[in-house]
Amino acid sequence: MISPQELASKIDLTLLKPNARREDIRKVCENAVKYGFYAVCVNPCHVKFVSELLKDTGVKVCTVIGFPLGANTVETKVFEARQAVENGADEIDVVANIGAIKDGDFKYVENEIRKIVAEVKKLKPNTIVKVIIETAYLTDEEKVKVCKALIKAGADFVKTSTGFAERGATIEDVKLLKEAGEGKLKVKAAGGIRTLEFAVKLLKAGADRLGASRGVEIVEEATKESSSNSDMQ
Repeated sequence: MISPQELASKIDLTLLKPNARREDIRKVCENAVKYGFYAVCVNPCHVKFVSELLKDTGVKVCTVIGFPLGANTVETKVFEARQAVENGADEIDVVANIGAIKDGDFKYVENEIRKIVAEVKKLKPNTIVKVIIETAYLTDEEKVKVCKALIKAGADFVKTSTGFAERGATIEDVKLLKEAGEGKLKVKAAGGIRTLEFAVKLLKAGADRLGASRGVEIVEEATKESSSNSDMQ
């Protein structure tokens, strides 16, 4: 069984609700530091505030671009990504143009992501770019083809979901994306991750990172299970 500390280090603690207040954001940051989560993922308007709160803590700042539909123009996404990095983001989760994927226009997707990658890495070379493809809307063939486009574009991760579609991450999707990534594209599973059991299954299936708004509850569940196992020995 994965330790609570190792589990937390693989989770982006997420708060993307439109009605999130500053006190909610502050609490998420406090929990991220307390439990040792890898990153805090918030909407772009909160990036500068979160960057200040997490300074020198070791917890990364993550934000979303073109969220949640992915239907912004390329130029808008490039600007939004650049501003996010300037405001302190270490990682950006970009929603791909889902309509373009459904149209089979993978060149559009490749071009869009390549421009975003170039812009943010020019500002901060170690910026991590994850691309949300919203697997709920795609066929397996489309998932594989878009992964190939993301590899060509220089993305670091493919991410399953926004959490706003009818379903989020699945074990099957993680396995498929891991294979399609050919070792060149890491996988972030997100959407509907509410239990320790499911989180562990996703990691075993090949997820390199998890996005979870219920990260605290999951890690606390892992802590209780770890403590219970120790007591039995």
